[in-house]
Amino acid sequence: MISRIWHGWTRHEDADKYELLLRADVLPGIHRIRGYTGAFLLRRDAANNEVEFVTMTQFTDIKAVIEFAGQDYERAVIEPGASKLLTHHDVRTRHYQTLLTPSDVRALAARTSGRHKVL
Repeated sequence: MISRIWHGWTRHEDADKYELLLRADVLPGIHRIRGYTGAFLLRRDAANNEVEFVTMTQFTDIKAVIEFAGQDYERAVIEPGASKLLTHHDVRTRHYQTLLTPSDVRALAARTSGRHKVL
């Protein structure tokens, strides 16, 4: 599995609109890509009256990433409506081989339950 990580910033007053756009349109729209398995959306208050968003989209393999982003697959894909709300963003994304997911960690914990005390 491949995790694609991207950062974008909005003004504080645009953050809720941007989050709604990601939730309602942008992230669900990626489901048209064969090999897209989902996403994480993170948000935090940042300096200069901005809000930072991080998306971590997940794909089965690099071929699925290329189907989504094109041959220059590290180029950020920004929807026109989204770009109007962003003050700045990563122009390039980063891709990582996903070694463990939350469900993998839960499965490991279930196999080792009893060996470790939960504090």
